[in-house]
Amino acid sequence: MVRQNIIVDKTFKFALQIVETYKTLVELKHEFVLSKQLLRSGTSIGANVNEATEAQSKADFISKMSIALKEARETSYWIKLLHESKYLQNDNNLLEDNIEIIRIITSIVKSTKANLH
Repeated sequence: MVRQNIIVDKTFKFALQIVETYKTLVELKHEFVLSKQLLRSGTSIGANVNEATEAQSKADFISKMSIALKEARETSYWIKLLHESKYLQNDNNLLEDNIEIIRIITSIVKSTKANLH
């Protein structure tokens, strides 16, 4: 039986949303620079979370999840910047989903660090 991992699932679905947003920005808005930054950071979150699931140690797990957290925070910046520059109008779900991911990963990192001692 495959065990469900909520943060792995959420970050994968979020990465799909990011890819769709990127395609829309490039195809409809002809925006290539900011959207590429969003694509890079937004898909990196899930990649790092996925790597963390196979970490060699708790320290390695914390390191990978911390990188995912940094990428998630950077992604928030790009979403806000794209919104404020009027490239994104319907980004509320994207930003809300990202904030939820940040909360979950923050909680995972804190609880894992607490369990180290």
